[in-house]
Amino acid sequence: MASAKILVVDDDPAIRNLVFRFLTKQNYQMESAEDGKSAMAVFEQFNPDLVILDLNLPDANGYDLCQEMQSRTGVFVLMLTSRTDEADKIKGFHQGADDYLTKPFSLGELQVRVGAILKRQRPVTAAEQQCLTFSQLAIDPVRREVTLNSELVPLTALEFDLLHFLASHPGRVWRRTELIQKVWDYEYVGDQRVVDVHIGQIRKKIEVDTNQPALIQTVRGVGYKFEPPNQNEGAES
Repeated sequence: MASAKILVVDDDPAIRNLVFRFLTKQNYQMESAEDGKSAMAVFEQFNPDLVILDLNLPDANGYDLCQEMQSRTGVFVLMLTSRTDEADKIKGFHQGADDYLTKPFSLGELQVRVGAILKRQRPVTAAEQQCLTFSQLAIDPVRREVTLNSELVPLTALEFDLLHFLASHPGRVWRRTELIQKVWDYEYVGDQRVVDVHIGQIRKKIEVDTNQPALIQTVRGVGYKFEPPNQNEGAES
């Protein structure tokens, strides 16, 4: 199996070269860029599996670049930033980032984060290939597509993984820490509200009323559960 392709975008040559050399030694195929314009040019030709993206570029907004790249290929994005404000992290996740690293960071942590993100590319097992159908909602793990009322629902890679995991265990209540361990696939050292942000994004796309979500329900003091819709919707309950 070919090694994953990673594009690192950072205007700081010390960080860019360090990450490039380190991940090259981990046998990834690497390309790099120092600004938004060159990043998009390399992105088009290289077609990376993952972009490690600095938020503060001289000619581009990292958030906008993230959205632009993901609108083209659904690529994974790991954001790098010197900003430590939780609001910046939440904004990054809202824009579709799969993960977030605050500078300074250790190469060991970078390696773990990169590996965890790229694991989402792994082929699904036979047991995982079954399409999940709940009334008008269909989740296809092979094509990694979700449809609602026969319309395609645009989900990021992480949003898909989170929804698919919850829907694979209907009625089961999961704590935020459990979801992070199962879906993020590593010990996330950060604010567990990252789960709430992604749940909120999914709800906007699949719930009829986000103020009273029916599919992904909050269990106060515990976490979340997926509640299959009543197949006899419209009937008096």
